[in-house]
Amino acid sequence: MDKILEGLISSDHSVPVKRAIVKKVVEAAEKEVTEEQCQALFTLTTRLTLLGEDAFQKQIGFQVLEAYARYHRPEFEHFFNKDFVLSLLQQGYGQLYNRDPAIIDYIHCCLRLLISCPSVLETFSVIQVEVLRMVCERPEPALCARLSTLLSDYMQCIPRDKSGILFCQQLVRTISYFHCFASQERELREYVGQVTKVSTLLQNIWKADPAMLLPSLQEVFAIISSTDPSYDPSIALASLVQHIPVQMITVLIKSLTTDQNVKDASMTKALCRMIDWLSWPLAQHVDTWVIALLKGLAAVQKFTILIDVTLLKIELVFSRLWYPIVRQGALSVLSHMLLSFQHSPEAFHLVVPHIVHLVQSLRTDGLPTSKAFLLQFTELIHCMMYQYSGFPDLYDYILEAIKDLPKPAEEKIKLVLNQSAWTSQSNSFASGLLKQAVKSETGKTGLINLGNTCFMNSIIQTLFMATDFRRHVLSLHLNGSNTLMKKLQLLFAFLAHTQRAAYAPKNFLEASRPPWFNAGSQQDCSEYLRFLLDRLHEEEKTLQVLESAKPKDASPVDVNSKDPTISTVEENKESYLTHTESKAVNDGRTLIEKMFGGKLITGIRCMQCNCISEKEEPFTDLSLAFCPSASSHNSPKVQGPAEEPKVLCQGSVNGGSEAPESGPASSLASNVHHELRTNETPLSVPDLVNYFLAPEILDEDNAYFCEKCSSLQRAERTMKVVSAPEYLILTLLRFSYDAKCHIRRKILDNVTIPAVLRLPAHAPSTPSHWSSATSSPLQVDSPESSENLAKKLKPSQKDEEDEKEVRIDEAEETNREGEMPVQSVPYVLSSLVMHSGLSSESGHYYTYGRNISGADGTQHPANHSPIKDDLGTGQADCGLCTCSALPAQPNQGDTPPNSVQEAKDWLLFNDSRVTFASFQSVQNITNRFPKDTAYVLMYRKQEVPGQNLNGGLVNGMRLTAEPPLQKELLDAIIKDNKLYLQEQELNARTQALQASSSSCSFRPNGSDDNNPPGSCGPSGGGGGGGGFNTISRLVF
Repeated sequence: MDKILEGLISSDHSVPVKRAIVKKVVEAAEKEVTEEQCQALFTLTTRLTLLGEDAFQKQIGFQVLEAYARYHRPEFEHFFNKDFVLSLLQQGYGQLYNRDPAIIDYIHCCLRLLISCPSVLETFSVIQVEVLRMVCERPEPALCARLSTLLSDYMQCIPRDKSGILFCQQLVRTISYFHCFASQERELREYVGQVTKVSTLLQNIWKADPAMLLPSLQEVFAIISSTDPSYDPSIALASLVQHIPVQMITVLIKSLTTDQNVKDASMTKALCRMIDWLSWPLAQHVDTWVIALLKGLAAVQKFTILIDVTLLKIELVFSRLWYPIVRQGALSVLSHMLLSFQHSPEAFHLVVPHIVHLVQSLRTDGLPTSKAFLLQFTELIHCMMYQYSGFPDLYDYILEAIKDLPKPAEEKIKLVLNQSAWTSQSNSFASGLLKQAVKSETGKTGLINLGNTCFMNSIIQTLFMATDFRRHVLSLHLNGSNTLMKKLQLLFAFLAHTQRAAYAPKNFLEASRPPWFNAGSQQDCSEYLRFLLDRLHEEEKTLQVLESAKPKDASPVDVNSKDPTISTVEENKESYLTHTESKAVNDGRTLIEKMFGGKLITGIRCMQCNCISEKEEPFTDLSLAFCPSASSHNSPKVQGPAEEPKVLCQGSVNGGSEAPESGPASSLASNVHHELRTNETPLSVPDLVNYFLAPEILDEDNAYFCEKCSSLQRAERTMKVVSAPEYLILTLLRFSYDAKCHIRRKILDNVTIPAVLRLPAHAPSTPSHWSSATSSPLQVDSPESSENLAKKLKPSQKDEEDEKEVRIDEAEETNREGEMPVQSVPYVLSSLVMHSGLSSESGHYYTYGRNISGADGTQHPANHSPIKDDLGTGQADCGLCTCSALPAQPNQGDTPPNSVQEAKDWLLFNDSRVTFASFQSVQNITNRFPKDTAYVLMYRKQEVPGQNLNGGLVNGMRLTAEPPLQKELLDAIIKDNKLYLQEQELNARTQALQASSSSCSFRPNGSDDNNPPGSCGPSGGGGGGGGFNTISRLVF
């Protein structure tokens, strides 16, 4: 039969004739045939199958072989024995090399014919050994794919136990040597199919024996982390990722990132190559694993690796967005890399030149998924441009390209950025010791206490939360300057943009500390605030004088001058303003005057001749004394002849610097204000303001010398606010001097703090003409010379000019003498500084600040009702001449007291700790913790709806958004952010080495309502009985 078949193959008959004859030969397989004939026939059909000249011969060979093997199985079992299989796999067949895929296909077919024979087990054993040898020889993709198909069908041929682990590892390494240099789509598809077959084999092995998985993955990491420059693993390894259970991500990433044996160079290589896998067309979950590894590295503070890899690979990841088949995974990785790279715009700016082209392509490619993808992509771009504003030359084209696409809300952008930073990553991959201090959920930055510097920290945070002031400070062009304003600008920039959870203001402390403040000792925050504002004001005035004295064509002042007061003047007064408003800004006033400056008129009327002497004085804050018990009502009180002047009740505004007051008045102040009044209505801030503004009788020892009468006379002194500041600072004079004990005691009375109040402002009907030159000797003789007012600002060039336009109600009334119309100016509470403790020499300061939204300090619509012209019946008796609080109106959109929105409208700044708070907790803090009392309050003048008299300008200046960071500030922040990441990485490495012998406690950020904000622990409460039981030193 073999002779007939061989002759038929070599004959000249047509193919149909040959097929008919072959059919007869196949049918003859059912008949009895001798063993010799079977062997001869098997040998011939094997030769035709493996060495046939064409596909027809190979097909006929296998057809006949299969028929005779099925009917003569013992003979075929004898023919296809283990020795023959071993010979095929080691030596090949004829001209066929042993690594020819045809041999693997032949063995695969023969095994199917012998599967039920006992001898096949011996064949399996031979194949197990030989396939291990073959994969170690790094077969080509085609051969490896055929081998994988064979092994997938016959799992018995796969090596077992240790040999099985070695086989999987070697097969993984074989994949790493796969490369395809084809350019035709058909060849590429064929190559991807071959790789898929090999990866499917590994998947089957891992399912059958899970113990094989981890060693295989270890081999994958060993391959991709290799630093050998001559070895470039194939991205075909990406085909394995989809077969790794997603549930193993946490365990595997933790194992990798915390392994001290893995060098940084190896981890960098591994991460780069995993990012390269995004190019593999059929890989699934590659983006999930890449992002998990990025987060794992951030959790253990390996920031150097993250920076290097991001800058190296960000453009490659972006380029994958052009290919729809890998687009979605690439966008996930790109989003994470850009959003987490927040210390510098460098990574984002690498891809900026390509954004417009991609947007245009997505608009026109016609794919159904492109529209949704474009929306995701533009949301990412908006987040990045928000994070790194100040580059209009780079972003203008992008904004034009995406102008018709929706923009995410600012709150959403802030949330995304806050959750994505490296320093915000979950530390579930790290041990307890490696958990780092990350920014609180508020997104705000705290200030590190440098040794009893809470007095400074609380004031800085108060000024920072003054939105308009902060924006104008950040918009000043002070490049190269060494002024205090420049240092404040840099500090504000760090508070707004640093990645640190808390910043150490060492340089600003040294520059702004008053000379009489001893380093490391407790100080008065209100005294520091006045000194700081005065320094900033005087500094800018000096620069203005120097600028005005320069010739118009003079060269700019040398920025390298050793004198910091003249280091820069050219750009000091510029702000982030519109062109049409620039003229209004240059009115000669300093920024401090524009933001915090107000004016008071002090008048003294002789009660004998009715002669009136008046003097106008500027102020930056009002120091409010506590009125006697009888004056705690709303109406102002005129002191009788037997009463002492109210100034004696309020003490000095400076911490510990006032002279002792002797006499009954001082004793009265000391005795009255240390006893809490529980049977009376609590004082309110408007009560203290009204007491401050109330008329006062001067007689007996305080009698007034009238120039007209030329003698001491009984007189009435009055004070009127004639220019309301944009930010009203109120200091509650809580520290009175005890002449007996020679100490300054604290007045612990609870004071009700209204969210909104009205300040009476007297608008002169004629231009003001009062000046120090025309004032009476009151300036010398009056005990009011320095204590009732804040430290005064020196008059600027236009102190005599009145504000023509103010943001107030139009409702006016004339005072009892018909001299000045009174306007009620509305203010909204912006922030307040609390003092925790029993005396001025000890305790702790912390700040509550509003999470203000909108321009010019307008209150959040959800928190306070709009100002109305009518004060309501509850305020009818107050009149416009007194300060009053506005009642809350819940029907105007207020949120419930316990709602999330209301709770997050206020922030508590307690040195390095920043948490969410609520106005309810602000109002109740003294009731809950009697030693914690309001000390310095800041109110923001409020727009009256529909009565925008000055076009929405703040003293001629408009700032409706945060100004872009100037290059010098941005560079400083980028430099410090890099330094911070390096510090975190170094600390993590150090702590990891000590982890075996160390312990760590972690207190999450949360609400501070259960313990006093000024406390270090449950006992809390500042220097008067804090948790450390110390008396002679400040404990905070």
